[in-house]
This record gives sequence, C-alpha cells and structure tokens, in this order.
Amino acid sequence: MKTKYDVIVAGGGFTGVAAAIAAARGGCEVLLLEESNSLGGSATRGLVNPFMPYFTPIHPKEGETRKYLSRGIFEEITHRVAQLTKEVHGEDAKYTTQPYNTFSEEYLKVVLNRMVTEAGVKVLFHTSVIGANADNGKLSSIIIYNASGVTTLEAESFIDCTGDADLATQAGFPFHLGRDSDHLCQPMTLCFRVGDVDIPRFNAFRPQMQALYKEWQAAGKIKNIRENVLVFSTISDTVLHFNTTRVVKLNPTDAEDISKAEMLAREQVWEMFIFLREAVQGCENCQLLSTAMQIGVRESRMIEGEYTLTKDDLLECRKFEDGIATCNYDIDIHNPEGTGTSHYYFAPHTYYNIPYRCLIPKGAVNLLVAGRCISSDHDAQASYRIMPTVCNLGEAAGEAAALAHELGCSTRDVPTNELRARLVANGAVVD
Repeated sequence: MKTKYDVIVAGGGFTGVAAAIAAARGGCEVLLLEESNSLGGSATRGLVNPFMPYFTPIHPKEGETRKYLSRGIFEEITHRVAQLTKEVHGEDAKYTTQPYNTFSEEYLKVVLNRMVTEAGVKVLFHTSVIGANADNGKLSSIIIYNASGVTTLEAESFIDCTGDADLATQAGFPFHLGRDSDHLCQPMTLCFRVGDVDIPRFNAFRPQMQALYKEWQAAGKIKNIRENVLVFSTISDTVLHFNTTRVVKLNPTDAEDISKAEMLAREQVWEMFIFLREAVQGCENCQLLSTAMQIGVRESRMIEGEYTLTKDDLLECRKFEDGIATCNYDIDIHNPEGTGTSHYYFAPHTYYNIPYRCLIPKGAVNLLVAGRCISSDHDAQASYRIMPTVCNLGEAAGEAAALAHELGCSTRDVPTNELRARLVANGAVVD
C-alpha cells in the first residue's frame, strides 16, 4: 500500500468528497478515507433527505430570481444525480430541476463514486483513523486501521472532514463541545423510511396527524419528546421519509452514549411505525422499510480555530475578506434538553459568508478542518451545518490544499485572495 500522498482527506461525506475532488483537480495526489462502504456521509449513512434551502429568497415573488449560495462542486453533484434520475425515470421525473432537494441516496452513491474516480482520487473504504502525530502544529502522519491492518500514512497536508473533528482531536488541537452553558449538543435523530403508503390519503389526513400524535404522547404510547412529526416525500410514490426521532442529553463523541442513543432511537422508530399503522389514514398497511445505518448527529465537537464564527456574525450577515462559502439557512436549533425547535429566518436576499480562518485549528500548520465541526459557536453551527454548505466548505479546503501544494507553502499561509478567485472560477459563491 502506498503510504505518502500530497493530500489526505479523512471522511467521505459531502465535505470530504468535495475536498478530495478539489484537491485532485488542483494537481494533487489525494487519498480519501471513509469508515463505511459508501461516500455521501449523512445523506447515505444517515438517510438525511432532502437538502435544506441553499438559496435566497426561499419563496421568490413574481419576477424575482433566486440566488443559489451553494454551487461549485455541490451543484455538479446535484446536477449529475438529477441527470441519472432522468435516465431511469424519464425527462419529466420529479425532483430533477433546480432547486435540487429530494434525491435518491443510491443514485448519489453512484455519482460520488464516479466523480472521485474521474478526478483521480484514491479511496479507502472501511478505514478508520486511529491516531495522529503532530509537533509544533505540523501534522506529520496519521495511523489508520482497515482490512490490511494498521498503517502509518504521510502527507503534505491533511483535511479533517469527519464531522466530529476526530483527526484534529487526535492530533491534539483544542475543541469545544456543544453550547457553552452546559456542553449539550443538539439532539441526535435516526431517520427511517416507511413504504406501501397511500400518499394522497396520507396528505389529506396529515393536518389531523399532529393532534393525534400529541394524544398518543399524552397517553404514554409515544415516549419520543419531539413536539411534532417531521416527514418528507421521497422519489417513490409510496414511500415516506421520517426525520422525527429525538435523543437528547447524550454525547455523540462518547462510545457508551452514542450506543445508547442508537437503541433509544430505534425504539422511537418502532413506536412511530405502530402509530402510523394504527392511527394515520393512508398508512394502515404501511411497511417499515429501513432505518439509517447510523444515527444522525447535528452537532458535536467544534475546533478552536483562528477565527470563531458567532451568532452575531450571522445576525449581521457579515461578509469577511477571507470568506470562502456563503449561507442563509435559518438558525435551526433543536432543543438539546427536550421538546421544541427554535428558528431565526434570514430576510430575503440576505446571507453571510464563512471565513477561511474558521477552517484552521489554532496553531495548525498543515491541517484544515471542514464541515459542521469548523470553529464556531453553538448558534452559528445550527445554520451552516447543512449538507450544501459543508460541501462548499470542503471544496474550499481542497482548493486551499492544492494551492498550498502549488505554491510550496503551508495551508495556513495560503493567500486567501487567490483562493477565493479560484473558487469563483470553479463556480463557487464566496461573497
């Protein structure tokens, strides 16, 4: 096995895929490490669907045009998934025009495999990062474990796209967990799918479902503390997607806690399934088709970076000179302690950008962190954590690694004006 690369990316979700593709297109020899058997992260391992809004305004008035804030590699991915969907289901298939939202995670897996292969990225599935060696802020090597055993790998630069800042943590860089007051994180959720649903009847009954759900909660037949039922359509005419389980006050980076969370959430899936069959019209004969292969984590570790993005930055829609991604998804906080979900919605045509410094752990020389674990506070993370935005962050990190390789400098010293120019040339939105 080859053990030295220009760039090593840990984590094969939207963030890591975009980082790996961008670095490879920039002329680097890239290795992408993924713990599971597919690329796509939350979308494929966690069944997170659809994409949350990544454009402004959300509901344009007549004559207004949308501004898409997540473009570049994210737009390439979604366009290719849409094209694959059309090949299978015809030109008039649902969910194949912008804004791309609902998608098939199986089609997505194929598209991501093809895109990293075309870019020349080497991928290792079923591979965990189990250690890192760093000195004076410079990461020299990492240790991985897979079917081939334990291997030490070297690179000029590394990009942590694990979602939990696993690599940065193993290398000894500082981080914080959850909100400052008590370090609680947003709830974890296990998504699931139900099939053989009469969708028209379900939609007609849907307004009554929420009241029935509360009745079942009051009667003790539903123990899930979430305040309502969150359900979405899928590309199938008989399948519903549920993002409605809620596990609170457990640490997503603690082995015992996350194991407990998986079991609690699966019981919540079962009680919801029984509720649907017994109480919801259109679901009398429904089947529980699948649960995600792992519980969804909204929030966990966030690095202490060279800049910390704050709630005030978002409320003021600040634009930074080193901004490398834009976002206007609402500050969407699922109560870390129990029931309730709070929202702050941005005004139409407003958005903020995210500075490159948020991707640099304090004192790091050749390590970048991208995704939901960049340097920010609890409230800011509740907005940028969505898949379209973290894909943009990954692309920026990969482009920065390629630029560092080309210039012979460290990733922390990359000229951000040149980085931004290259991202814009590739179709990304930075300002």
